Amino acid sequence: MVRGIRPHVVGRTLASFRRSKCGLKVIDVSPEPKRLARIIRGQTITSVRRFAKRVVLTLSEGGDFVIEPRMTGLMLLSDPPTTAHLRVEWRFMKHATSAYPSLWFWDRRGLGTVHYYGPGQFEELVCTRLGPDALAMNAELWTERLARTARPVKVALLDQTLVAGIGNLYASEILYLSRIHPARPANALSRREIARLAAAVQEVLDDAILHEGSTLADGTYRNALAQNGRYQNSHRVYARTGMKCPSCDAAIERIVQAQRSTFFCGRCQR
Repeated sequence: MVRGIRPHVVGRTLASFRRSKCGLKVIDVSPEPKRLARIIRGQTITSVRRFAKRVVLTLSEGGDFVIEPRMTGLMLLSDPPTTAHLRVEWRFMKHATSAYPSLWFWDRRGLGTVHYYGPGQFEELVCTRLGPDALAMNAELWTERLARTARPVKVALLDQTLVAGIGNLYASEILYLSRIHPARPANALSRREIARLAAAVQEVLDDAILHEGSTLADGTYRNALAQNGRYQNSHRVYARTGMKCPSCDAAIERIVQAQRSTFFCGRCQR
């Protein structure tokens, strides 16, 4: 999402902010939209970045919009999958060279959130509640974080207070690439296993970002221009139950951990 919207919104000046007319579940927006519209009018978006599983829009006066897409949220510049699930709109001042007058947050299930924080508040109120970003971690920091829990390593990877930025799909892919069984206690991993895990996190997340995420069979996930992501073409185990492991002839297995599906190869991940 960040790669898709960044070139089209950085440097643009905001004209308005509004909640879309949506008769479905109301998403969490704060402060209330009319107040937000007054705060942000005339401000410029100076940067767009990813923090954990959030999109952060920084404005010229130092405040930050923090958008948490959760299960089905999308940041779109055009062609939403449906107009009924448009939730909020950032409207830009007219720009002679841009084809996109607005940035939209679209959310089918209504689980996402849009919060605005004044200067310094994002770091104080949000960052301190989360673990370090997965892409900023090295093997030493992984060792320190995983030593805190005896939960299965797959479950630990999804705990955003332990390490931020890994979702369910990518946790399965990371553990497969690491050759670590998802049920292993997190605090029982060897140094060699943690080194493999740290390298796999970088490889999987960097590749997923490069390919703009995974569009699964339900077709919900889209990039900023409402096009499919491409990382689903690189999945090694996720949603491949019964299919052959890419590295051996064993069938991919599925188990449920913390009410989430986990996919793995029982031969490669002993």
